[in-house]
Amino acid sequence: MAGVPIEMDPVRFDRLVDAALDEIPDELARLVRNVVVLVEESPPPGEPADLLGLYEGVALTERDSTVLGGLPDRIFIFRGPLLDLCSSEEELVEEVRITVVHEVAHHFGIDDDRLHELGYG
Repeated sequence: MAGVPIEMDPVRFDRLVDAALDEIPDELARLVRNVVVLVEESPPPGEPADLLGLYEGVALTERDSTVLGGLPDRIFIFRGPLLDLCSSEEELVEEVRITVVHEVAHHFGIDDDRLHELGYG
């Protein structure tokens, strides 16, 4: 998939993330609570520079009565690595969609191995 990275302004990129979130089926989207999706330019220090997304929180499958309200879980989508990975806008749209689904799936407790099996790795 690697080629010449594409350029896209942050506002347009945010719209791609919003569109990917809108594609999540309503029956699943209704179950996503107390989660914020943030677009960052690059992964935080200590993470691989080519990381596309990151879920920080407690998966629904791991929650119990001790996990109450509190701060929301966070899904990060990293603009820079996604732009570097893709050589066309069509490819970027697909990679953003895959990354968003991948990170939302972590909220539901689906691990990386299973996501790779499903084609979201």
